[in-house]
Amino acid sequence: MIQIQKSFKDQADNDYGILYLVGTPIGNLEDMTYRAIRTLKEVQLIAAEDTRQTRKLLTHFEIATRLVSYHEHNKQASGSELIRLLIEGQSIALVSDAGLPAVSDPGADLVKDAVEAGIKVVPIPGANAALSALIISGLPTDRFMFTGFPPRDKKPLAEWLTRLSRQEGTLMMYESPHRLKKTLDAMLEHWGDRRIAMVRELTKRHEEAARGSISECLAFLEENPPLGEYCLIIEGAAAGSGDAGDNGEIWWTTLGLEEHVAHYENEGIDRKEAIKKAAQDRGLPKREVYNAVNR
Repeated sequence: MIQIQKSFKDQADNDYGILYLVGTPIGNLEDMTYRAIRTLKEVQLIAAEDTRQTRKLLTHFEIATRLVSYHEHNKQASGSELIRLLIEGQSIALVSDAGLPAVSDPGADLVKDAVEAGIKVVPIPGANAALSALIISGLPTDRFMFTGFPPRDKKPLAEWLTRLSRQEGTLMMYESPHRLKKTLDAMLEHWGDRRIAMVRELTKRHEEAARGSISECLAFLEENPPLGEYCLIIEGAAAGSGDAGDNGEIWWTTLGLEEHVAHYENEGIDRKEAIKKAAQDRGLPKREVYNAVNR
């Protein structure tokens, strides 16, 4: 059955409260909107991922609304209680640490439960780190895909990169400073030397966008150790690899691994480099291709 939600201005079909998803600044407090401030003042309750961080924001804007915790570790118990309060008629604002809630955070689960319960969900737009990084990256913006945080462990990361290797749109993801180099090394191995923008400290005093190839960015990090959370914007397969033909198909999809390597050897490339290029095309570890063609 199709569920229709009308404008937030319309009267609800029931006496339930409204769940507001309120965007908050990602750094610069001047990015807080008038509507966000008004909404946070008018609701009965604010559910925050980190109450300490949100309390600073509320104090700055003189917002006295009651604040409760809702995060990954208490979302099951807290979420059911928030749904109960919404059904009773209380309106609640959901905020994350920074930016838009429900993007790579547990707020998505609360939204799902609210929708299933017939509760109206209203977005209050605001800052978003991934989109802000995308529009200053210098990479294509007509098609893009947000992928959240890359897996931490080596094998899941390799599998994740392989699944994304043929994604034609620009890729957007978040990464922590202590895992950044490892992730870029894995990207270079699986995707080749694509163009990338490493963006950090968005809207803050030390905002920085480092643009170049993956290998150039790795060299940059040797001289400039990673600091702060990063948004990574990476060009997609079609733009970066030259794999797609005029009809949009990948030229090597009908070839076996040995034929793929032989194609590059026939172009005068030595076998070691041919194996490396074939591995990059397919988003496979170089050793896996080496072992397959040298049995």
